[in-house]
Amino acid sequence: MVLELHVWGPAFALPSIDAQCLAAIAYLTKAVPRDQWVLVASSDPSVSPTNELPALRDGATWVSKFRNIVDYLRQVSDGAWLLNSQLTGLGEADTIAFSAFTESNGQLLIDLSLYVSSQNYYAATSPAYGAILTWPNQWILPPKLRTRAKNRTAHLGLSSLDLEAGEEERTRERSAAAAAGQIPKNLIARPRETVSTLLGKTAQNSRFRLEALTADLFEPLEQLLAGKAYLLSDQEPSTLDALVVGYLSFGLVPGLPAPWFAEALQSKAPRLAKYVARVRDECFGVVDVADAFKDTPSPSSKLPWRQPERVNAGKIGSTLLNTLADATPILSDLRANDRLRESVKSLGEEVTPLEAKIMAETAEAKRKDMFLSIASVAAGVTAMVGYLFYHGIISVVREEEQNQTQEEGYTEGESRSAQSILQALL
Repeated sequence: MVLELHVWGPAFALPSIDAQCLAAIAYLTKAVPRDQWVLVASSDPSVSPTNELPALRDGATWVSKFRNIVDYLRQVSDGAWLLNSQLTGLGEADTIAFSAFTESNGQLLIDLSLYVSSQNYYAATSPAYGAILTWPNQWILPPKLRTRAKNRTAHLGLSSLDLEAGEEERTRERSAAAAAGQIPKNLIARPRETVSTLLGKTAQNSRFRLEALTADLFEPLEQLLAGKAYLLSDQEPSTLDALVVGYLSFGLVPGLPAPWFAEALQSKAPRLAKYVARVRDECFGVVDVADAFKDTPSPSSKLPWRQPERVNAGKIGSTLLNTLADATPILSDLRANDRLRESVKSLGEEVTPLEAKIMAETAEAKRKDMFLSIASVAAGVTAMVGYLFYHGIISVVREEEQNQTQEEGYTEGESRSAQSILQALL
């Protein structure tokens, strides 16, 4: 059976808008024969049981995340589809260390460049998602992904790249200062800063920190590459090459309003930039968004595209229900816990048995705490209602007693009326 690689769809002349998906595509391009796999731009994490992309489907088996996909391909091919087969022990150690290094640092730069930066998000990232997503995902997923990116980068102190967040923070600071009596009230109503002023302050405030972040990633990789054709060898690419190309290809995206990622890559690591451009062209070529959604892919395409399934009414309804469930407090916690348990199952050899056990126990403990909280709330409500009944604040009158009381009231009223008539006649 032909393998199916499900990914986020193309953007910026790349086959995917996600770095992990790009790395998986690059790996399969170099390791797996073209007639053994197809590429599906499903752009829908729900296709995978773990709710993650990239996801490799082999019949009834689903494997998500780049490292798990690499390991699965090694197993099903008996090592034939393993790029690292030529590496020594030192090369394997370098692959593990630099892969973790690239994933952690590269994702932060992508988050800051494409999502946190208001300029790039509204001018490039959001429209790119609009071109690959269907309704209602095109309105639901991009803001959600941007929020996750902001959370991942909050510790870096670069929220000034987000103009909306910067304006809200300045408003809170002025309000707090006024409440504390630090500034007169007649000075609170300041004119709103122009976009050009905000952009100038953003560039100035973020410049040095961004310089440090980009140098931390590019310089070690530039030294590792040296004068070789690939990062660890002069003959064949490795898993590390696929991963680095997947992440640093976003440093070559042209035409962004805030191009600091590309400028830093070109200036700090020119050899690395040329290497990424060369391997990117070897693996992907130039991708048009339409290639991913055609009935028959273009003969000039280097990738084995297969058209994704059409969205039906049931899928739209499921998306809306899932969105509603994620917005409901208790349901969202239950769903997040279920995803955590599925992720633990899908990690495979990526973590040690002890780490997997700790993560599984954490998921189970969170689940128990959740149900305990629900039970506590239910018990509290029951106790409160019982208290109100006991003190007569709330009373329940049975229908039979109510009807009987009404009938007795009618009888008593009729007898009193009869007595009044007799007295008047006498």
